[in-house]
Amino acid sequence: MGRRQRGQRPTPAARTPYRGPGWKQHPTLGVDVGGVIVALAGREEDTSFFGTRPLETPATVGVFDALAKLTESPFGGRVHVVSKAGPKVEANTRAWLAHQDFFGRTGVDPGNVHFVRERRDKAPVCERLGITHFVDDRLDVLAYLATVDHRYLFTAGTAEGADGELPDWVTAVDSWPALTALLGGDAGSR
Repeated sequence: MGRRQRGQRPTPAARTPYRGPGWKQHPTLGVDVGGVIVALAGREEDTSFFGTRPLETPATVGVFDALAKLTESPFGGRVHVVSKAGPKVEANTRAWLAHQDFFGRTGVDPGNVHFVRERRDKAPVCERLGITHFVDDRLDVLAYLATVDHRYLFTAGTAEGADGELPDWVTAVDSWPALTALLGGDAGSR
């Protein structure tokens, strides 16, 4: 087996931390905000989190219904929002979630919202929460999540989509209905 060059990151591999004999991990979903829950808009647009009307930023199509279904089953209330944001965008996100009645519409517990300042900091949050499934619109973020067994690249909230060949540890999805069907099957088999 070849040796890694100094400074190279290892290829991420799915692994679940050992928690002791008899321990059963329950399916737990983690979801990013920008590009997954909230549709991305350019920084210059008024209806982006960076514009003058952040509360008018549109949700991705189908997100509320999908998360309501997933929160109930198969994840049994174990759905967490994990987002990278600075203080201003965090405040805008919290205001948007309240304005949209996100928690009432999805069943996600308001205490299950977590913010980090760096993208790589999602990894220890996911490990601490025992997240088994994570949805993000950025492949680089998903690469950090080595303890998450099921990683999904969500392309519906972005302009780009999934370009090129993807690593075998990630699954690309292009809509909330497709993701809901996939997650229902994946999580139910655990």
